[in-house]
Amino acid sequence: MADLLTLTDATFAQAVGSDKPVLVDFWAEWCGPCRLVAPILAEIAAEHGDRITVAKLNIDENQQTPFSYDVMSIPTMVVFQDGVERSGSSAPGRRRPCLRSWPSGSTEMISGSSRWSRG
Repeated sequence: MADLLTLTDATFAQAVGSDKPVLVDFWAEWCGPCRLVAPILAEIAAEHGDRITVAKLNIDENQQTPFSYDVMSIPTMVVFQDGVERSGSSAPGRRRPCLRSWPSGSTEMISGSSRWSRG
């Protein structure tokens, strides 16, 4: 069982540089949809923490990183591996099934509702 990793602008690059995939949730305290997705992320971390790292970055407290990745709305989730962005999603209505099915498949599961895909 793994806990959610809390990221900051200072710790972001090292955390996403892992060879293990890192699902980063860009969120804020005041964001209602962010609170709705939080239990799903905790479930994924608990069930699949051996294969993926689930992390959260508060955009109000850490503004440099979201700006660098063109985060325009929240919640936004982006998968990184080896420091490279693999896929991302900001489609709240489609996020729940994508998040639940992603760990058993691959990063392609999230990119079905992708806001963009670099790399």
